[in-house]
Amino acid sequence: MRKLILAPIMATAVMASAAAPAQDTVKIGLIQPLTGSVAYNGTADANGARLAVKERNAAGGVLGKPVELIIEDGQCSPANSVNAAEKLIQRDRVVALVGAFCSSATSAVMPVARKYKTPFLTGVSSEASLTEKGNPYFFRSAETDALLGKAFSRLIVDNLGLKKVAYIGVNDDWGRGSAKAFEQELSSHGVETAMIEYFNHGATDFYTLLTKLRGSGADGVFVAAETQDGSTLVKQIKQFGIDMDVFGVGSWATSDFIKITGDAAEGIYAAVPYVSNLPGERNQRFVKDYSAAYDHAPGKYAAAGYNSLNIMMDAIDRAGGTDASAIVDGLHATDYEAPNGRYRFTRDGQGYGFDAALVQIRDGHTDVVATTRIADPRADGAKDGQ
Repeated sequence: MRKLILAPIMATAVMASAAAPAQDTVKIGLIQPLTGSVAYNGTADANGARLAVKERNAAGGVLGKPVELIIEDGQCSPANSVNAAEKLIQRDRVVALVGAFCSSATSAVMPVARKYKTPFLTGVSSEASLTEKGNPYFFRSAETDALLGKAFSRLIVDNLGLKKVAYIGVNDDWGRGSAKAFEQELSSHGVETAMIEYFNHGATDFYTLLTKLRGSGADGVFVAAETQDGSTLVKQIKQFGIDMDVFGVGSWATSDFIKITGDAAEGIYAAVPYVSNLPGERNQRFVKDYSAAYDHAPGKYAAAGYNSLNIMMDAIDRAGGTDASAIVDGLHATDYEAPNGRYRFTRDGQGYGFDAALVQIRDGHTDVVATTRIADPRADGAKDGQ
């Protein structure tokens, strides 16, 4: 069974189901973008999930049974992610879902999970309203755009000394939400807004946008983009000779981003919930095991996949069975020690308590500038999920 979990993604469901009857395994479905403009990141998430399942099965599995991880390609598309969820629930009879990366795709899957009463956990999607929809089967072990902006705004102001910032994001729920959240938080600290612009997934020519940026008077630019889009944009910012601090959210502190961005990555900043050189024995062990399995250090999304699967497997074990309501109760009781801190959930299913870092890329490596903790969103009278 351990070999099946490490098998190629497209063969996972067929090989695993042929190897053992359904009652002999605990099936968990994973929806990630394995093709398209964020495939780098979805694949990293899936790799982290595989490692978590491999380790759990080596330790005896869940409920005394091996865990069977069944992966579908949602492509960050709402329609494709819904189809993936239907397949996993109806055909494969999974007891829980994890995914589906992009906030718009996750939002589309949420009603499916509710319809079939299937516990659903996202380790990535950060659009704040997801945990405000009142879906009792939905949980998020990721920071919201608002929580990340609140955690990092003071660090960014104090460390970068910015006075006027431009905001650029990919034109989807996550990109718009991130730009809005950081703009609001930085404005509350006296930072002036130079411009807010969006671009489509897979864009390759940023000439018009960067012309606006050059003339905006900004001394810093915030970018919400994943590996491929972010790399293209950052390289063109440097090619344009635009001299300002560049900082952003997404997969910027990963080996994939640094590798494909090359020299253009030098000096940029990233606000991330995970980076491989965070201190602590738990993280050191995770980095060692992930690097041995995949021949490179884990990044944000590898950690997200690893954490989300561990949280879900813990909840199923805590439930003592595969009844959906019991698993939901198990998720609410989460107190998980991760490579990047301690995860718990609010009553609305929003994760909090884990650490995050402001990093700068130097000489192909990530330097941790400062760390912060993602606070309980209910603190100081705040609303859950905000």
